[in-house]
Amino acid sequence: MTSQTTVEKASKQPRDPLGPAPAKGLRGHPWLTLFSVAIGVMMVALDGTIVAIANPAIQKDLGASLADVQWITNGYMLALAVSLITAGKLGDRFGHRQTFLIGVVGFAAASGAIGFSGSVVLVITFRVLQGLFGALLMPAALGLLRATFPAEKLNMAIGIWGMVIGASTAGGPILGGVLVEHVSWQSVFFINVPVGVIALVMGALILKDHRAENAPRSFDIAGIVLLSTAMFCLIWALIKGAEWGWGEARTVGFLVAAVVLFAGFALVQQRVREPLIPLAMFRSVPLSAGVVLMVLMAFAFMGGLFFVTFYLQNVHGLSPVDSGLHLLPLTGMMIVASPLAGFMITKFGPRVPLVGGMVCTAIACFGMSQLSIGTGTLTMSIWFGLLGLGLAPVMVGATEVIVGNAPMELSGVAGGLQQAAMQVGGSLGTAVLGAIMAARVDSVLPGNWTEAKLPPLSAEQLDKASSAIKVGIPPVAEGTPPDVAGKIVGVAHDSFLSGMSTAFMVAGIVAVIAALVATLTKRGENAEAGAGAGHI
Repeated sequence: MTSQTTVEKASKQPRDPLGPAPAKGLRGHPWLTLFSVAIGVMMVALDGTIVAIANPAIQKDLGASLADVQWITNGYMLALAVSLITAGKLGDRFGHRQTFLIGVVGFAAASGAIGFSGSVVLVITFRVLQGLFGALLMPAALGLLRATFPAEKLNMAIGIWGMVIGASTAGGPILGGVLVEHVSWQSVFFINVPVGVIALVMGALILKDHRAENAPRSFDIAGIVLLSTAMFCLIWALIKGAEWGWGEARTVGFLVAAVVLFAGFALVQQRVREPLIPLAMFRSVPLSAGVVLMVLMAFAFMGGLFFVTFYLQNVHGLSPVDSGLHLLPLTGMMIVASPLAGFMITKFGPRVPLVGGMVCTAIACFGMSQLSIGTGTLTMSIWFGLLGLGLAPVMVGATEVIVGNAPMELSGVAGGLQQAAMQVGGSLGTAVLGAIMAARVDSVLPGNWTEAKLPPLSAEQLDKASSAIKVGIPPVAEGTPPDVAGKIVGVAHDSFLSGMSTAFMVAGIVAVIAALVATLTKRGENAEAGAGAGHI
């Protein structure tokens, strides 16, 4: 049975009811279920932004390189991206309650392990495990809500759940700043342990097991392996390309391997009985445009945000708490603008709000490319707020575009695809923009160093200086005369800002392309039904 047959068969099957009437006791009570799963998912949402504030402290404490710090983010996002759809199928096969509870325990345990890690390798390893267990949480929580709430209250539940995730995302930078500044970077991860215990206890008491009637009987192991390996080869090549050289055999080898593996994945999906991603879904132009839009949006957003924390703390000289407060206009505006975006999408359809949102995102990226050492708080807040305003319609409208244009019975797969696209886009953005940033610093640093009339550096010294400057840290040795130290600081900041400016310009161009892609989107036939399936 091909993937096309799978999609066609699913679209012809009668729709299962969304769930039973509200339970009277604790077990399976709809609103208590919402509260229980929200606590668990809150950990995953918090880690999306709270770790960005901790990255500079982790880099200093563990002596990590730019690539190492990127992998702290990329390892987590890649594990999420690769596992989301598979995790959703695991929930359908073995029950969403069990999958959710396993995800909670694993995520909390991996978080505690990161706090005890004494090397960046261990941090990255446990971040990958965090991502894997976080992937179990997300679709399982959504499956529990769909199975528990009656149809007429499901959208309200999803809306409240989305507000919890938005609030967690917005509070991440501030909470992270407080913990990093007044406790330690390890506390950013330790905080997930008590939250996980609460989610586990409540889940064990409240959540009711639900099994899909047509649960999958087999798993696309070959597809999972091929997709995971292809993504690893691609991101590894992008991150290491600046260090190895883009024309070097190792870089080209990993890129070619990624292309071959992606092609193999596509071939396997057409031949297996139950493919990981039924490729026939992508015959819908609006659905395909929605997936591409999510990738490009996350590319510009997450890729650009990666450098902002280093800019605020290492260049602008702000404390972790102040850095979190400076980012509040971005995440806060996303929460404020989301209901407005939802109203506009309901009234006018997704196309106009999505195009307008990506135009705002592009303007914000171009504006942030002009940030300097002397940029004031008001100017930064305007650009950060405009970025949040632009991102909100894309976050809200992704459900209608992707899930609404998918067959009804494949809305869960489409919801996982939406989240996977966002995670992949964020990983690609961090890697590609990081490579562009590194290449720009390597290009301008020697000239800036010479123009400042600083003592010549050997090739090894220049490499060390460049590594520090790529995260905004001036390579000032102890005992350096104040006048020389001042020149080094100026050269370091100028070189860093030049690299960050180039990265944001590229992010802005990507956002413009995303705005063009958004013109291909439209409301799907199953949009209303899909709203409960993928509005995360």
